[in-house]
Parts: sequence; C-alpha cells; structure tokens
Amino acid sequence: MTTTAAPLAAFTALFAEPAGSPIRELFPYLSRPGMISLAGGYPSTSLFDAQGLAQAATHAMAQGASALQYGATEGLPALREALAQQARDRGMQASAGDVLVTTGSQQAFDLLVRVLIEPGDTVLVEVPAYPATLQALRLAQANIVSIPMDEHGLQTDALAQLLADLPAHQRPKLLYTVPNFSNPRGTLLSAQRRTALVELALQYGFWIAEDDPYGELRFDAANGQAVTVPDTLRATAQTLAAPGHNPVVYLSSLSKTVAPALRVGWMLTDAAMQRRCTVAKQTVDLCTSPLAQMVAASYLQSGRYAGTVQRARQEYQRRMQALVHGLNALPGQPIRCSTPAGGMFVWAQIDRDLEPQRLFDAAVSQSVVYVPGKAFYPSQPDIHTLRMSFAAPEVPQIEQAVQRLAQAVQQVLS
Repeated sequence: MTTTAAPLAAFTALFAEPAGSPIRELFPYLSRPGMISLAGGYPSTSLFDAQGLAQAATHAMAQGASALQYGATEGLPALREALAQQARDRGMQASAGDVLVTTGSQQAFDLLVRVLIEPGDTVLVEVPAYPATLQALRLAQANIVSIPMDEHGLQTDALAQLLADLPAHQRPKLLYTVPNFSNPRGTLLSAQRRTALVELALQYGFWIAEDDPYGELRFDAANGQAVTVPDTLRATAQTLAAPGHNPVVYLSSLSKTVAPALRVGWMLTDAAMQRRCTVAKQTVDLCTSPLAQMVAASYLQSGRYAGTVQRARQEYQRRMQALVHGLNALPGQPIRCSTPAGGMFVWAQIDRDLEPQRLFDAAVSQSVVYVPGKAFYPSQPDIHTLRMSFAAPEVPQIEQAVQRLAQAVQQVLS
C-alpha cells in the first residue's frame, strides 16, 4: 500500500496555517465606525485623477474587442514603450523590449523568486522590510538573512562584513531593497552606498531586486527645492558592470502614483532574466489585464501624469508634516520619529515603558490604528517600533489621530 504521510506532513508544515499579511489582517478594525487608519500604505483617493482615467478608459474601450482579448505575456507594446520612457526619465537605459509588464510590482518580485530561489537558498533582506516580501520568501522556503538599516538606508558596511563571513555554500542568490523612501522606514539610500551595494553584488555574484514604487514621491527640502534622488541601482550598475551583466532587476508600479486598481507593475532587466520571468508569468496569469494596460498606456500618453505626481508630492508632504510635527510635539515624546524625505511612511520608536500590545489595543479603543513594528522583521523584531502611513487620511484626520494616540499612551500608563 502506498503511503502519502510524508508528503502530506511536509505540505501541512508549510501551508496548514500560513501567516497572512499583517497589514491586511488589520482590515476588521477599519470597518469600525469612526476609525482613523494610519495602517495601510494606500494612496489618497482624493488625489486620483478620476477624470483623466475616465478619458483613458474611454479611449481604451474605443479600441474595440482587442481591449477585451488576451494579450502578450510581456505586455502591450504601447505600455511597454511608455514604461521604458519612464525608465529613461529615471536615468536608465531601456527600450520597450526590456520591459515586462506585471500584475503589480508584487508579482514582479514573486516571479523573480520563482525563477531564482530554491528551498534553502539564502536571500538578503534589509530590515525592517516590506511584509509581503517576507511572505513570498517564506513560501519559497528561502533562508532569509537580515541586513540592518539606519537613517540612511541599508548599511553596506554591515553587508560587506556579512558577505565576507558567510561560508561559500551560504552565499546569497538575491538581495531585496527599497532604496528610495523605503517601506517602512522612509529612508533614502545615499549615492555612495548605492555604488558600494552594486560593487558587492558584482564581487559576490548575487542579484539585486530594486523595488521602487515611491521614488517619484520626493518632497521639497527646506530651501524649497525637491530632494535629490540618486541614480537608481540599475543605472549605477550600468557604469560598473559589463554589458549584458547588470545584476540589478528594477521593479516599479503605477499603484502609488496613478491608481492601485489598475494593478500595473513592471520589471526592467536583461534579456535572459526577462525570458525566465516571462515563462514563469505564463504559468501564473498568462498576461496582465489588457484592458488595464490600455487604460494605463493611454493615461501615460495623455500628458497628465506629471501633474498628478506633483500634486501628490505636495499633498503628501503636508500630511507627513502634520503627522511628524504632531508626534514629536507630544509631551515627553513617547512616540518619536524622524522626517522622511519622500514616500508614504513614518517609522517610529516608542518608549520602552510602553508595552507594545497594550499600546496597540489602547489605540484601537481610541479609534486609531497603525501597524506594529514586529510585522516588518523576519525574526528578532524590535517590538518597540511601529509604522504609520500619512498618505490616505486628510490633515485634520491626522491631527485627530495624533490626539487619539496621546490618549492611548495615557491609557497605558495610567
């Protein structure tokens, strides 16, 4: 008699109780009347260019039945060219053929994991890290190794030491980073560290997944000039690597700047890696929605994109300032944070005499919710941290949220 006990045991160990997204599992709290959410990293609905998107959708439907049919796995030519132009505007060499359109940038990372990572392979992740990245790597049974961050992003000196100490059989295949206004810390990786990171990838032979959904959401400095964002890692590698051997796979998305509902992300990589990811995508969804791609392409070609991004920058900076100034003005500064130079997030430290779970429960009782910091670590979390997003709520809601957090602190300490 054939036994299936061993395979079933292995399946049960991996999938019996999979860890859900710690952010999406906060959804039950959001349905409570009067709740102010600083949790999900959602763009503001008030900043969506609904008129422009409606015009783009009308233009897409005017294309006839082709808008409703399957499309090429790599993406529609018009959208691939529009996204290649975005890449060129960001300083990268790119043609339409270099772009793979994906169903959100999360799919792009998942495809990369599928084609590169086998169970037990080492993957380096900056911490604190985006939780969905950790989910994808856990499901792939990767060996996740943390690289610390500071206020300037991933610490390349610590990475260099780690790589020097790792035995050859544990050398990494992949490193994941969000160099521009990282989620959750909001840090901006310096040009010097970008060069050092690419040099380490070339020296030790690993790929870099450069996730860049927030790079265009840079704020103005005190002098009124926009914060300078260094060259992307992929552009940096263009000057350091031999032709055809760029170790950086660039991932981006229209979710934070146009609309999440389009589910349009993209990958920029060299031909061999793109081909492998295209084959993997064929087994996942065949193609990203052609209708959504047509809407996205029409919108990018309309000339409205730059104005939409500029409005988002200005409004997100106002909301960020309301949150940061409000938190740092609380008596005794029980919740402390630095000022991000862009993006959608504030990373905060809480006093050690505030028990994290009690503070979260008290905050919910005061009708405000955030994401506890433990969600952003693969292991050994700093539990006295939390992430707040200032993107979705309006300034008056943010000011009210800060007051509710102050009341939650008093509730815990009383």
